[in-house]
Amino acid sequence: MLKKFLKEIVVSIAGKPAEGIIDLFDGKKYVNEFIIAKKLNLTINQTRNILYKISDYGLVSFIRKKDKKKGWYTYFWKIEIVKNLEFLRENLLKKMEQLQHQITSRKTKEFYVCGRCNIEFNEENALVHSFMCNECGEIMQLKDNTPVLKEYNKELDKMRKELELVDDELKIEREKIEKSKAREMKKEAKLKAEEKKKKKAASAKKPAKKTPKKVSVKKETKKAKSKKRK
Repeated sequence: MLKKFLKEIVVSIAGKPAEGIIDLFDGKKYVNEFIIAKKLNLTINQTRNILYKISDYGLVSFIRKKDKKKGWYTYFWKIEIVKNLEFLRENLLKKMEQLQHQITSRKTKEFYVCGRCNIEFNEENALVHSFMCNECGEIMQLKDNTPVLKEYNKELDKMRKELELVDDELKIEREKIEKSKAREMKKEAKLKAEEKKKKKAASAKKPAKKTPKKVSVKKETKKAKSKKRK
């Protein structure tokens, strides 16, 4: 399901040729752009154009490495799965909002239709044309919105189900990120503890510094006096 969603997103942004890119990404490793071009049977410029379009929405990231011998840069790309799912979720919510507006409009307003031309008019436009079709002069008929509402509600239910699936995938991916962060933090804490232990062991092996004996000032003074008397 995740791949289906990701393909749906990139195709909507960069067209059908972008669909195959998703099969080359796993969301973890960066992939060499020349390998992508080869796998998709595209030129490097065509591949870059696709990736740049997707990158404009922040849905892929890249790093670049310089070839020391040739002097040019090679780009390595990675899909940002969470950002893609968030992008899809936002688009779905916008479509659902627009569709809900259409449903409300069909429930609360009247629409008219020309039986001959099959042109639809809202109540305001029908009134402007005196309820006569401006194309053929046929008298408009009041439209039954029931079939349209049925279709709209069916589409809305479909979007709701898709939204639930997207939310499920988002939850899974976010949990993966949190677990990965927890592992990194644990690893870092372990390294710090080991480093601290090594420093402690190293300091324990060093010989203790001998503190110089304190010479009494009074004794020194007495000795000096006795020398003077002699």
